Amino acid sequence: MGVAAVISFDVLGQLATGGGEAVTWIAAIVLFFLLPYALLFAETGAAFPQEGGPYVWVKLAFGRGAAALTTLFYWVTNPVWLGGSLVFLAAETWDDFLTPLGHGTPADWTFKLTFIWCSILTAVVSLRRGKWITTAGAVVKVGAMALFTVTALVYGLQHGFPGLGTSGSGFAPSAAGFLALVPVLLFAFVGFEAPSAAGEEMHNPQRDVPVSVGVSAAVAACCYLLPVLAILAVTPAREITGIGGFMEAARLVFDIYGSWSEPLLTTVALMFVFALLTQGSAWMIVSDRMQAMVAAEGDFFSRALGAFHPRLGTPVRMNLLSGVTATAFMGAAMALAHQGDADAVFAVVLTVAVTTLLLSYLVIVPALVTLRRKRPEVPRPYRVPGGGLGFRLSASLVYLWIVLGSWCALFPGTLEPLLGVSYDFHGTWGVSRITFEIFTLGTVTVLLLFGALGRVRKRGRPG
Repeated sequence: MGVAAVISFDVLGQLATGGGEAVTWIAAIVLFFLLPYALLFAETGAAFPQEGGPYVWVKLAFGRGAAALTTLFYWVTNPVWLGGSLVFLAAETWDDFLTPLGHGTPADWTFKLTFIWCSILTAVVSLRRGKWITTAGAVVKVGAMALFTVTALVYGLQHGFPGLGTSGSGFAPSAAGFLALVPVLLFAFVGFEAPSAAGEEMHNPQRDVPVSVGVSAAVAACCYLLPVLAILAVTPAREITGIGGFMEAARLVFDIYGSWSEPLLTTVALMFVFALLTQGSAWMIVSDRMQAMVAAEGDFFSRALGAFHPRLGTPVRMNLLSGVTATAFMGAAMALAHQGDADAVFAVVLTVAVTTLLLSYLVIVPALVTLRRKRPEVPRPYRVPGGGLGFRLSASLVYLWIVLGSWCALFPGTLEPLLGVSYDFHGTWGVSRITFEIFTLGTVTVLLLFGALGRVRKRGRPG
């Protein structure tokens, strides 16, 4: 579940657009963000294994109001991500490598709607069955990345590594590259707490959570670092796009297989689309459970939204609400497509998902520190090295990263002038700042109003 949820196929191309320094910044994030982040959530997840994960932690630390708002941002990230980034990347891959769909055609709409609702269906079926679908997606995802990385190495040994010789792929870090990449990098590496949302359905969460966090983090670090390096090595930086980076590089390197190249490329394209679908499903399984608990406790419109199906054991009504939300956001993203090309739309809608998820951690991380102080009597089978001081230092470092990433996602181009870096907004995003902020800051504003309305309406109703 950790691998299925955290390793994001959709960000590989976006990271690779940063050139060679993306590899440098991935390594830095692994050391200075991923490591302390994993330690924090391994300790907390083992100490508080109750169903609901981050929702329960924030509620215990700050109360139901803060927990409800935080969970709203955590939950909505996933239908926004599914209906924006994932479905657009899947459709682009299907159109280029399998069957032509066109853009905005009935076939395009049909594919995207089918993709969204198949992902929702995977979350609707019981966890006992659904977990095997997401597990298959995780295996397929890692397998496709491994096959591509090895193939790229063989291709490079035969034809050279043209990407490493281009000026855009230098590994030297820069302030401009850092500010551009940091939100996507943080988004790529958060989510290891996701399985804790189904903590009571684990056999032994006190033992399993720390192990799963450690293993998933190590696998994620390799699955980002190696494929991005492989993409950059074989593809000139100017030819890399966020939406097509991985599969376009695969098309290039699979040429070494001769007559087998087309069948293999088609197979990898199918693996790619399936992995994207199950990636959305894994997060839906997690976040819909959390949001259903908010509804069941009376903090999100109707308690009926919090009902779990008696036979399936899943929050079917919340799953369906996620599907409706994803479909609505897909429609909004399709409308945005008329103002820019596919790559620009992909970057903007991915940033919306990045923003909402990172904002939720602005409350979740302080909740972990507060719980350690307020609930010292709770047994902690696993502890961050360094005791209380080590825990607080790790939390402070993680929080600083989250604050920086949230600001850069919401207001790109505002910190660059302070560092003497020029910034062309339209050239970077392919849309105007007004259009961008309508999608990002506008989404945040709507969510705040939606969350407040959900609490007020429920408060005025009995039961």
